[in-house]
Amino acid sequence: MNARDGSAAGPGDGQTGVKPGGNADLLADLLALAKAAAAAGAAVLAARDPSAFAATAKGSDADWVTAFDLAAERAVRQTIAAARPLDAITGEELAPTSGPDASGYRWSVDPLDGTMNFIRNIAYYGTSVAVQGPDGGWLAGVVSAPALRRTYFASRGGGAWLEEENPYGQVTVTKLQGPLLPRNGRLLATSLTYDPEIRSRLAGQLGARMQNFNDFRRLGSAALELCAVAEGGVDAYLEYGLYEHDFAAGALIAEEAGAWVRRPELSSALVGLPSQAEAMSSWTAASIPELAEKFTP
Repeated sequence: MNARDGSAAGPGDGQTGVKPGGNADLLADLLALAKAAAAAGAAVLAARDPSAFAATAKGSDADWVTAFDLAAERAVRQTIAAARPLDAITGEELAPTSGPDASGYRWSVDPLDGTMNFIRNIAYYGTSVAVQGPDGGWLAGVVSAPALRRTYFASRGGGAWLEEENPYGQVTVTKLQGPLLPRNGRLLATSLTYDPEIRSRLAGQLGARMQNFNDFRRLGSAALELCAVAEGGVDAYLEYGLYEHDFAAGALIAEEAGAWVRRPELSSALVGLPSQAEAMSSWTAASIPELAEKFTP
Protein backbone atom coordinates (compact mmCIF):
# COMPACT_ATOMS: atom_id res chain seq x y z
CA MET A 1 0.00 0.00 0.00
CA ASN A 2 1.63 3.24 -1.05
CA ALA A 3 1.67 6.45 0.97
CA ARG A 4 -0.96 8.10 -1.18
CA ASP A 5 -3.39 5.22 -0.67
CA GLY A 6 -3.07 5.35 3.10
CA SER A 7 -1.57 3.50 5.97
CA ALA A 8 -2.66 0.78 8.32
CA ALA A 9 -1.48 0.26 11.85
CA GLY A 10 -2.08 -1.89 14.86
CA PRO A 11 -2.03 -0.59 18.41
CA GLY A 12 1.09 1.41 19.16
CA ASP A 13 2.43 1.47 15.59
CA GLY A 14 3.81 4.55 13.90
CA GLN A 15 6.15 7.44 14.62
CA THR A 16 5.34 9.53 17.64
CA GLY A 17 7.68 12.46 18.00
CA VAL A 18 8.12 11.34 21.62
CA LYS A 19 10.59 8.63 22.63
CA PRO A 20 8.85 5.67 24.31
CA GLY A 21 9.03 6.23 28.05
CA GLY A 22 11.22 9.28 27.49
CA ASN A 23 8.75 12.12 27.82
CA ALA A 24 5.74 11.04 29.81
CA ASP A 25 5.29 14.53 31.23
CA LEU A 26 5.00 16.04 27.74
CA LEU A 27 2.43 13.44 26.70
CA ALA A 28 0.44 14.09 29.87
CA ASP A 29 0.54 17.83 29.25
CA LEU A 30 -0.56 17.43 25.62
CA LEU A 31 -3.44 15.17 26.63
CA ALA A 32 -4.54 17.57 29.38
CA LEU A 33 -4.54 20.45 26.90
CA ALA A 34 -6.43 18.39 24.32
CA LYS A 35 -9.07 17.62 26.95
CA ALA A 36 -9.34 21.29 27.94
CA ALA A 37 -9.60 22.41 24.32
CA ALA A 38 -12.22 19.79 23.44
CA ALA A 39 -14.18 20.74 26.55
CA ALA A 40 -14.13 24.38 25.45
CA GLY A 41 -15.60 23.44 22.09
CA ALA A 42 -18.14 21.07 23.62
CA ALA A 43 -19.29 23.80 26.00
CA VAL A 44 -20.24 25.90 22.98
CA LEU A 45 -22.20 22.96 21.53
CA ALA A 46 -23.90 22.31 24.87
CA ALA A 47 -25.55 25.72 24.55
CA ARG A 48 -27.38 24.43 21.49
CA ASP A 49 -30.06 26.93 20.43
CA PRO A 50 -31.85 26.25 17.13
CA SER A 51 -32.64 29.94 16.67
CA ALA A 52 -28.90 30.67 16.50
CA PHE A 53 -27.95 28.06 13.91
CA ALA A 54 -27.63 30.41 10.91
CA ALA A 55 -27.09 27.28 8.81
CA THR A 56 -25.96 27.64 5.21
CA ALA A 57 -25.32 24.88 2.71
CA LYS A 58 -21.63 23.97 2.30
CA GLY A 59 -21.66 21.47 -0.52
CA SER A 60 -25.10 19.90 -0.48
CA ASP A 61 -28.39 20.14 1.35
CA ALA A 62 -27.17 17.48 3.75
CA ASP A 63 -23.87 19.14 4.76
CA TRP A 64 -24.11 22.29 6.84
CA VAL A 65 -21.96 24.83 8.59
CA THR A 66 -23.44 26.76 11.48
CA ALA A 67 -22.47 29.61 13.75
CA PHE A 68 -21.80 26.91 16.35
CA ASP A 69 -19.05 25.33 14.23
CA LEU A 70 -17.22 28.63 14.05
CA ALA A 71 -17.71 29.56 17.70
CA ALA A 72 -16.61 26.11 18.86
CA GLU A 73 -13.48 26.14 16.70
CA ARG A 74 -12.52 29.59 17.97
CA ALA A 75 -12.93 28.38 21.55
CA VAL A 76 -10.73 25.34 20.87
CA ARG A 77 -8.04 27.37 19.13
CA GLN A 78 -7.95 30.02 21.85
CA THR A 79 -7.41 27.34 24.49
CA ILE A 80 -4.55 25.75 22.57
CA ALA A 81 -2.89 29.02 21.55
CA ALA A 82 -2.93 30.34 25.10
CA ALA A 83 -0.98 27.33 26.33
CA ARG A 84 1.23 26.58 23.31
CA PRO A 85 1.50 29.67 21.08
CA LEU A 86 4.22 28.18 18.84
CA ASP A 87 2.17 25.14 17.79
CA ALA A 88 0.39 25.01 14.44
CA ILE A 89 -3.38 24.57 14.39
CA THR A 90 -5.45 23.25 11.49
CA GLY A 91 -9.17 22.66 11.47
CA GLU A 92 -12.38 22.32 9.54
CA GLU A 93 -13.66 25.88 9.44
CA LEU A 94 -10.77 28.31 9.98
CA ALA A 95 -7.49 28.85 8.12
CA PRO A 96 -4.32 27.06 9.31
CA THR A 97 -2.23 29.00 11.80
CA SER A 98 1.28 28.58 13.14
CA GLY A 99 3.51 30.56 15.46
CA PRO A 100 6.41 32.67 14.17
CA ASP A 101 8.89 30.04 15.36
CA ALA A 102 6.95 26.84 14.78
CA SER A 103 7.43 24.14 17.41
CA GLY A 104 6.81 21.21 15.06
CA TYR A 105 3.66 20.21 16.91
CA ARG A 106 0.30 20.56 15.13
CA TRP A 107 -3.27 20.37 16.39
CA SER A 108 -6.12 19.06 14.25
CA VAL A 109 -9.55 20.38 15.21
CA ASP A 110 -13.06 19.36 14.26
CA PRO A 111 -15.26 21.72 16.26
CA LEU A 112 -18.54 19.97 15.45
CA ASP A 113 -18.41 16.45 14.10
CA GLY A 114 -21.93 15.31 13.35
CA THR A 115 -23.35 18.66 12.29
CA MET A 116 -26.55 17.24 10.82
CA ASN A 117 -27.16 15.32 14.06
CA PHE A 118 -26.60 18.56 15.97
CA ILE A 119 -29.09 20.48 13.84
CA ARG A 120 -31.73 17.75 14.19
CA ASN A 121 -31.12 17.18 17.92
CA ILE A 122 -29.69 13.68 17.54
CA ALA A 123 -27.22 13.18 20.39
CA TYR A 124 -24.25 11.85 18.39
CA TYR A 125 -22.12 14.94 17.85
CA GLY A 126 -19.08 16.42 19.52
CA THR A 127 -15.77 18.26 19.37
CA SER A 128 -12.64 16.40 18.27
CA VAL A 129 -9.07 17.55 19.05
CA ALA A 130 -5.81 15.75 18.32
CA VAL A 131 -2.12 16.71 18.36
CA GLN A 132 0.64 15.46 16.08
CA GLY A 133 4.36 15.37 16.90
CA PRO A 134 7.25 16.72 14.83
CA ASP A 135 7.71 13.47 12.91
CA GLY A 136 4.06 12.92 12.12
CA GLY A 137 2.79 10.58 14.83
CA TRP A 138 -0.43 11.32 16.68
CA LEU A 139 0.29 11.86 20.37
CA ALA A 140 -3.04 12.63 22.02
CA GLY A 141 -6.67 12.77 20.99
CA VAL A 142 -9.98 13.67 22.60
CA VAL A 143 -13.59 13.44 21.44
CA SER A 144 -16.05 15.23 23.71
CA ALA A 145 -19.76 14.52 23.14
CA PRO A 146 -21.77 16.87 25.38
CA ALA A 147 -25.26 15.48 24.69
CA LEU A 148 -24.01 11.99 25.56
CA ARG A 149 -22.07 13.27 28.60
CA ARG A 150 -19.08 11.31 27.33
CA THR A 151 -15.45 12.23 26.68
CA TYR A 152 -13.22 9.71 24.93
CA PHE A 153 -9.47 10.25 25.13
CA ALA A 154 -6.13 8.59 24.46
CA SER A 155 -2.42 9.29 24.41
CA ARG A 156 0.23 7.36 22.50
CA GLY A 157 1.11 4.30 24.54
CA GLY A 158 -1.22 5.38 27.35
CA GLY A 159 -4.33 3.47 26.33
CA ALA A 160 -7.81 4.72 25.51
CA TRP A 161 -10.35 5.85 28.08
CA LEU A 162 -13.96 6.91 28.47
CA GLU A 163 -14.99 9.55 31.00
CA GLU A 164 -18.75 9.45 31.47
CA GLU A 165 -21.10 11.51 33.64
CA ASN A 166 -24.40 10.02 34.72
CA PRO A 167 -27.59 12.10 35.21
CA TYR A 168 -26.70 12.57 38.89
CA GLY A 169 -23.36 14.20 38.12
CA GLN A 170 -21.26 11.18 39.07
CA VAL A 171 -18.24 10.67 36.80
CA THR A 172 -16.66 7.32 35.97
CA VAL A 173 -13.52 6.63 33.93
CA THR A 174 -13.26 3.32 32.08
CA LYS A 175 -10.39 1.86 30.09
CA LEU A 176 -11.46 0.99 26.54
CA GLN A 177 -10.41 -2.34 25.06
CA GLY A 178 -12.99 -2.96 22.36
CA PRO A 179 -15.24 -5.98 22.93
CA LEU A 180 -13.74 -7.95 25.81
CA LEU A 181 -15.35 -11.27 24.92
CA PRO A 182 -16.21 -13.05 21.64
CA ARG A 183 -19.81 -12.40 20.67
CA ASN A 184 -22.43 -12.95 18.02
CA GLY A 185 -24.33 -10.26 16.15
CA ARG A 186 -21.39 -8.32 14.73
CA LEU A 187 -22.12 -4.75 13.64
CA LEU A 188 -20.53 -2.67 10.88
CA ALA A 189 -20.69 1.13 11.07
CA THR A 190 -20.55 2.63 7.60
CA SER A 191 -21.76 5.50 5.44
CA LEU A 192 -22.90 5.70 1.83
CA THR A 193 -21.65 9.35 1.62
CA TYR A 194 -23.35 12.45 0.22
CA ASP A 195 -21.88 11.97 -3.27
CA PRO A 196 -24.49 10.28 -5.54
CA GLU A 197 -21.98 8.38 -7.68
CA ILE A 198 -20.01 7.00 -4.73
CA ARG A 199 -23.23 6.29 -2.83
CA SER A 200 -24.51 4.18 -5.70
CA ARG A 201 -21.24 2.22 -5.88
CA LEU A 202 -21.09 1.63 -2.13
CA ALA A 203 -24.72 0.56 -2.01
CA GLY A 204 -23.93 -2.06 -4.65
CA GLN A 205 -20.99 -3.33 -2.57
CA LEU A 206 -22.85 -3.42 0.72
CA GLY A 207 -24.20 -6.95 0.41
CA ALA A 208 -20.75 -8.49 -0.09
CA ARG A 209 -19.25 -6.30 2.62
CA MET A 210 -21.85 -7.54 5.11
CA GLN A 211 -20.75 -11.19 4.88
CA ASN A 212 -18.83 -10.85 8.18
CA PHE A 213 -21.61 -8.93 9.91
CA ASN A 214 -25.20 -9.35 11.06
CA ASP A 215 -26.30 -5.73 10.68
CA PHE A 216 -24.98 -2.22 10.21
CA ARG A 217 -25.32 1.12 11.97
CA ARG A 218 -24.79 4.77 11.05
CA LEU A 219 -24.18 7.17 13.94
CA GLY A 220 -23.55 10.23 11.76
CA SER A 221 -20.24 11.20 13.39
CA ALA A 222 -16.98 9.69 12.15
CA ALA A 223 -15.21 10.54 15.41
CA LEU A 224 -17.85 8.80 17.52
CA GLU A 225 -18.00 5.79 15.20
CA LEU A 226 -14.26 5.30 15.67
CA CYS A 227 -14.82 5.65 19.41
CA ALA A 228 -17.61 3.07 19.15
CA VAL A 229 -15.02 0.58 17.81
CA ALA A 230 -12.79 1.47 20.77
CA GLU A 231 -15.66 0.97 23.19
CA GLY A 232 -16.94 -2.24 21.60
CA GLY A 233 -20.26 -0.78 20.47
CA VAL A 234 -19.55 -1.74 16.87
CA ASP A 235 -17.07 -4.26 15.53
CA ALA A 236 -15.87 -2.35 12.47
CA TYR A 237 -16.14 0.99 10.74
CA LEU A 238 -15.58 2.10 7.13
CA GLU A 239 -16.14 5.47 5.48
CA TYR A 240 -15.12 7.31 2.32
CA GLY A 241 -14.72 11.07 2.13
CA LEU A 242 -13.24 11.97 5.51
CA TYR A 243 -10.80 14.78 6.15
CA GLU A 244 -8.00 14.54 8.68
CA HIS A 245 -9.88 16.48 11.36
CA ASP A 246 -12.72 13.94 11.11
CA PHE A 247 -10.57 10.97 12.10
CA ALA A 248 -7.42 12.29 13.84
CA ALA A 249 -8.58 11.89 17.45
CA GLY A 250 -10.97 8.97 16.97
CA ALA A 251 -8.43 6.88 15.08
CA LEU A 252 -5.87 7.24 17.88
CA ILE A 253 -8.51 6.34 20.48
CA ALA A 254 -9.49 3.21 18.52
CA GLU A 255 -5.85 2.27 18.00
CA GLU A 256 -5.00 2.66 21.68
CA ALA A 257 -8.00 0.47 22.55
CA GLY A 258 -6.41 -2.33 20.52
CA ALA A 259 -8.21 -1.89 17.22
CA TRP A 260 -6.78 -2.25 13.74
CA VAL A 261 -6.89 1.21 12.15
CA ARG A 262 -6.39 2.46 8.60
CA ARG A 263 -5.94 6.19 8.03
CA PRO A 264 -5.83 7.77 4.57
CA GLU A 265 -2.82 9.95 3.79
CA LEU A 266 -4.21 13.19 2.41
CA SER A 267 -2.61 16.42 1.29
CA SER A 268 -1.13 18.43 4.16
CA ALA A 269 -3.74 20.25 6.23
CA LEU A 270 -1.25 23.10 6.63
CA VAL A 271 -2.09 24.22 3.09
CA GLY A 272 -5.85 23.96 3.66
CA LEU A 273 -8.44 21.26 3.22
CA PRO A 274 -7.81 18.70 0.46
CA SER A 275 -10.15 18.82 -2.50
CA GLN A 276 -13.47 17.03 -2.20
CA ALA A 277 -12.36 14.68 -4.99
CA GLU A 278 -9.25 13.69 -3.03
CA ALA A 279 -11.25 13.09 0.13
CA MET A 280 -13.94 11.11 -1.67
CA SER A 281 -11.36 8.80 -3.23
CA SER A 282 -9.90 7.92 0.18
CA TRP A 283 -11.23 5.71 2.94
CA THR A 284 -10.81 5.32 6.67
CA ALA A 285 -11.43 2.10 8.60
CA ALA A 286 -11.11 0.52 12.03
CA SER A 287 -12.09 -2.85 13.44
CA ILE A 288 -11.48 -5.46 16.07
CA PRO A 289 -8.25 -7.24 15.08
CA GLU A 290 -9.84 -10.43 13.74
CA LEU A 291 -11.84 -8.43 11.16
CA ALA A 292 -8.87 -6.40 9.90
CA GLU A 293 -9.13 -5.91 6.11
CA LYS A 294 -11.97 -8.44 5.79
CA PHE A 295 -14.55 -5.72 5.05
CA THR A 296 -12.48 -3.06 3.29
CA PRO A 297 -12.13 -2.22 -0.43
